[in-house]
Amino acid sequence: METTVRVLRETADTGVPVLFSSHQLDVVERLCDELVILADGRVRAAGSRSELLAAHARPEWELDAAVDTGWVREAPGVEVLSFDGGRVHFLADSEAAAHAVLADAVARGTVHRFGPVTRTLHEIFTEVTR
Repeated sequence: METTVRVLRETADTGVPVLFSSHQLDVVERLCDELVILADGRVRAAGSRSELLAAHARPEWELDAAVDTGWVREAPGVEVLSFDGGRVHFLADSEAAAHAVLADAVARGTVHRFGPVTRTLHEIFTEVTR
């Protein structure tokens, strides 16, 4: 795969347009400047990787703490997507609501990780081709 990536990048760097089609979206993310997602003969999404990620962003957050995070289910402005002990993945209706969860978690104990969740091209592909 590394050889394929190198050859395609070298060719593209000469100014020659390269059309690359693949279901391996992790490779597509590494190789392509512009992306087009097709399904049923129609363009479902198009743009640069950053444009696609921005267009399909959701206000998702993840918290990993040393304490049980079940209390997040009751936090205002928050919808829990998944929960497993000290880890919780949630939607927040505002950045302030997400940071209120962080403040509450810090007050309860050690926080190992907290931040927004960046969606993958695979997730976006799945969403737009449904």
